[in-house]
Order: sequence, then C-alpha cells, then structure tokens
Amino acid sequence: MAVKIRLKRFGKKRAPFYRVVVMDSRTKRDGRAIEEIGKYHPTEEPSVIEIDSERAQYWLSVGAQPSEQVTALLKLTGDWATFKGEKGVSTVKGAAAKADAADAIKAHADAAEKAKADAAAKKEAAKAEEAAEAPAADEAAEAPAEEN
Repeated sequence: MAVKIRLKRFGKKRAPFYRVVVMDSRTKRDGRAIEEIGKYHPTEEPSVIEIDSERAQYWLSVGAQPSEQVTALLKLTGDWATFKGEKGVSTVKGAAAKADAADAIKAHADAAEKAKADAAAKKEAAKAEEAAEAPAADEAAEAPAEEN
C-alpha cells in the first residue's frame, strides 16, 4: 500500500482550511484517513500551521511520501530538515500568535467592561438629573393651580 501525507480540505467556499493526514494514495481527497497529524489554516493572518512532529517523523521514516504542499509545510515547521538529518528550525510563529490573540481577547474584555461601567454611570447621572428636575416641575405645576 502506497501511503501519502497530504491535505484534506474542510471549510466552505472561499474559506478553506485543511487537515494534514496520512492516507492510502488511492483514496479520495476527502476520504477516510489513516491518521490526522496536523492542521493548516491558510486564510488566517498569519497562517496557522500545526503538525505533530513526532507522528510526522514516524510516517516519513516508514516510507510515507508527502505531497508538494505538505513538503512545503514540513519545511516551514522544521520537520523536513529533521527527517533529512539536518538541524530542523521552525519558522512558524505559533506560540507568539496565540499570545497575541490572548492579549487581544483580554483587551476586548477590558474594553467591554469599561463600556458597561460608563453606561451604568450615564444611567445614574440621568436618574440624578431627572430626580433634580422632578421637584422643580412639581413646584411649577402647583404655582399656576394656586392662582385660579
């Protein structure tokens, strides 16, 4: 059985994302995989490339042939150089992107809390202003009534 490491497409029209899978070369592109070893999201900024290095090394060592695109991804993650016996250095910025995303989420949550606090303060100010106007309006309404 000829085994390939290739991409399996998911997503919708014009919004693809892929899983890096190990499959028999005769199966359909989106058919049943032997094993899923990673994922690739090309439309995100920066692209997400996550490949289980240990499993990729295993499948390469037993003779699985990567497709051209998967070879490019393995070169980016440093797994291809490791397989070839060179020093593999990953150029993928996975951890930094996750940290930036976490900071962005925290900043968004802080902004939402501040907006809620500002809205509550405005409501309190409006109620206080309304309460101050109510006695003045009552006095104005009583004054014309006494003239009659």
